[in-house]
Amino acid sequence: MSSIFTKIINREIPGYIVAENDSFIAFLDVNPNAKGHTLCVPKQEINKIFDMNQEHYIELMKFSYNVSKAIEKTVACKRVGMAVVGLEVPHVHVHLIPLNQMTEMTFQHKVKLTPEEFEKLSDEIKANFSAS
Repeated sequence: MSSIFTKIINREIPGYIVAENDSFIAFLDVNPNAKGHTLCVPKQEINKIFDMNQEHYIELMKFSYNVSKAIEKTVACKRVGMAVVGLEVPHVHVHLIPLNQMTEMTFQHKVKLTPEEFEKLSDEIKANFSAS
C-alpha cells in the first residue's frame, strides 16, 4: 500500500510543495512544530533511511541542505533544525524545522496555520528555493 507521502508525490492528495527534482520532493508538514516545518522525501518509497544506498542518502542530504537555505530566507528563525525519526510514516523523510527555541524540536509543540497561510508560505519558500 502506498504511503501518504507517495500519494502526495503522485498528486493523488494535495500537498504544499516547496521544492522538487527527479528524485526528491519537499513539502510543508501539515501538523508543524513551527511555521515552515518542511519534510524532504525521496520519491522512491523506502521505509528506513539507512536502507537507502549511500549515494541516494547523500543526494537526500544535499537536497535537504538546499531546502533549508530556502527556509532560512523565508522564515525568521535562529536556525533550521533537522530530525530523522521515521516512526510516523513508513517512508523516509527528513524534518527541517525553523527553530527559535528547543521545544520546537520535541514534536509536542504544534502550530496552527490556515490553508491560506500554508499556501502563502509554500509559495515564498518555493520562490527562495528557485533563487538558490
